[in-house]
Amino acid sequence: MPMQTKYLFSAAMDVQPDHEAIFNEVYDREHVPTLLKVPGVIAVARFRAEPVTMIIGGQKKTIVIEHEPRYQALYEIEGPDVLTSDGWAKAVDAGRWPEHVRPFTLNRRHVLYRRLP
Repeated sequence: MPMQTKYLFSAAMDVQPDHEAIFNEVYDREHVPTLLKVPGVIAVARFRAEPVTMIIGGQKKTIVIEHEPRYQALYEIEGPDVLTSDGWAKAVDAGRWPEHVRPFTLNRRHVLYRRLP
């Protein structure tokens, strides 16, 4: 299905290895479902980075970007104001995320993308 909105928000990060299990459990079972209830959040998908092998300029190359966060969540949102709404503010601090997960994340990157016409 094509994207429905003009904006995509990316939250990428690493997690300390000894907290990886709870990171994934809380992200999947609490954090994403809570954020999906925020008005203006259309969809969420989580990804884990892997090396990419592809053909560039007629040559097969494997690309690994050093220091790139291992985990990424992509949020399809209606607009930038979603990220400063009361609903978003409450959702990002709900459940076990602020105490049991966030302190153990590192190399965090947050990026907002606007779809080109």
